[in-house]
Amino acid sequence: MKRVFFLFICLNFLNLSLGHFACNRNKKTDTLTDKPKRLGRLYRILQNKKYGYIDKVGKIIIPPQFDDAENFSEGLAAVNVGGSPDKNGLVRGGKWGYIDTAGKFVINPQFDDAGSFSEGFAEVKVGEKYGFIDQTGKIVIPPEFDDVWPFSEGLARVNIGKKYGYIDKTGKIVIAPQFDEAGEFSEGIAAVAIDLRLGYIDRTGKYIWEPQK
Repeated sequence: MKRVFFLFICLNFLNLSLGHFACNRNKKTDTLTDKPKRLGRLYRILQNKKYGYIDKVGKIIIPPQFDDAENFSEGLAAVNVGGSPDKNGLVRGGKWGYIDTAGKFVINPQFDDAGSFSEGFAEVKVGEKYGFIDQTGKIVIPPEFDDVWPFSEGLARVNIGKKYGYIDKTGKIVIAPQFDEAGEFSEGIAAVAIDLRLGYIDRTGKYIWEPQK
């Protein structure tokens, strides 16, 4: 999800050294060239248009076989089977599942999009909506949001009707969608924006610094 508005916000916040927002939201935009990307004990590689993983000495541990692949996180990695790149290089179609470090599917491909695990939960897309699963593949927060982000400090950003708010791990909305942009929580604080104005909230949604004109 790349928007000019969000890019503008990120660039201005960067100039202010406020790096609380992730400017590259699209979970599938970190496509690789022929260089491996460090993923802890395993490194993702692209060979003959397929993704696999090698170890730190270059030995292939998981043979290239996936149409797209994500970083390992909490012992699992999201991989795509059956997708194909569009004109921008983003993989469309197919289904996403999760493999372990041996390359074995522990959650079969069944999702339309999938993200990395964080705090035991991973964001997945079913149809046009996003929710969360646990490490067994069980849907623990139903897909009912327009978009979601990983959990951080027990809370996750969600998008509903072009506004951002936060849910807890039960799926309950604890900070109502009201912001034009929002960042993840770090040390109990999250950056938010309304009408291109930056503010900061605590975990209750209370401003510790209100957006200034």
